[in-house]
Amino acid sequence: MNVLIMGCGRLGSRLATLLAEAGHAVTILDTTPNSFRRLPETFKGTRAIGNGMDGPVLERVGIRQMDAFIAVTQGDNRNYFASQMAREVYGVSRVLCRIYDPVREEIFRELGLETFSPTSLGAKIMFEMLLGQPAAGRGRE
Repeated sequence: MNVLIMGCGRLGSRLATLLAEAGHAVTILDTTPNSFRRLPETFKGTRAIGNGMDGPVLERVGIRQMDAFIAVTQGDNRNYFASQMAREVYGVSRVLCRIYDPVREEIFRELGLETFSPTSLGAKIMFEMLLGQPAAGRGRE
């Protein structure tokens, strides 16, 4: 699978490493060259510098050949915008988007994006750890 990951923070670098080790073709994109220090020396993917909300940058890194796009920067709005571009403009078949704000996550999911909220999942896990029972209510089951 050809995968483009926007954001080389802790999650992006770890995910890129796991995917590359599993034999996938991975390109990881970040605006800050220093971010790539999080990747192991043995990383076999491609490192690219640029803004994932910029069409010419996405085209330069091969967005049209990607099977998946994953947005994991620190900004919910950046992740949403870039994910929409990947899906709507470039027709990437699988688009995953990290959203910290649970309210935004629900809205973006209703708009058709596959979203992941570490805030929602973390709260659910901690609730279950603390009380030893499943968390009820909103959020993913």
